[in-house]
Amino acid sequence: MGSKRLDNKTAVIIGAGQSPGEGVGNGRATALLFAREGAKVLCVDRDLASAQETAAKVHGEGGEAAAFAADVLSEAALAAAINECKSRWGRIDILHNNVGISVAGGDAEVTEITGDAFDLIMRVNLRGTVMACKHVIPIMREQGNGSIINISSLAAIENYPWVAYKASKSAMVSFTEQIAIQNARYGVRANAILPGLIDTPMAVDTRARAWGKSRAEVAAARDAKVPLRNKMGTAWDVAYAALYLASEEAAFVTGVALRVDGGGGINIGA
Repeated sequence: MGSKRLDNKTAVIIGAGQSPGEGVGNGRATALLFAREGAKVLCVDRDLASAQETAAKVHGEGGEAAAFAADVLSEAALAAAINECKSRWGRIDILHNNVGISVAGGDAEVTEITGDAFDLIMRVNLRGTVMACKHVIPIMREQGNGSIINISSLAAIENYPWVAYKASKSAMVSFTEQIAIQNARYGVRANAILPGLIDTPMAVDTRARAWGKSRAEVAAARDAKVPLRNKMGTAWDVAYAALYLASEEAAFVTGVALRVDGGGGINIGA
């Protein structure tokens, strides 16, 4: 059997659990895929039971994983998660920041947004990522290598209706570029992924509950907006993009904002 793409690597996935609903979320899919490719995975989520479920699925496939409870609103909890991976496996090769909220956090148009909702979404989506990077970068610098993958969103560049999510995900792209150039000499890479319309529990089921619509209605409306086959992507599409960026195949790739969007980002003037 040939070597796997992440053999002998360790990964911390922040947001490895998922919201209630059908199918698989981006974090869980990435944890499973990384483990299938040989990585040891620390599944971090504020919902420990959900993180444990992800880890159990990894174990069920013969992979190695552990679950850890951490809320991204707490810098101390994020630092503890990073330290857990380092203590358990001796190194951290990959940090995958997958946490994000929008409608669930009270996001709205700029004329309707409340200060509390804006602050919460920015703290979860942006500050959490910054703080996780703060604590992993010194470890990666000392190792002389590492890959940071931040999940932004196509909302960063498209005409998106709600203000806080767009602001946070746009800022994440700039932050990723900043840490990429500032850590390049240490051999540490940083890249962002911009998912478009993806069929996940957070994206579809959360909206269906918030809007009082069926899941099928929300999914159909989202499918119709996707240029490529009029069908949303899946969490596996995002996970495979992350796998590439985490692997040695992307050893010369840093500071990139990779769209995984079925053509959504180039659907201009339609």
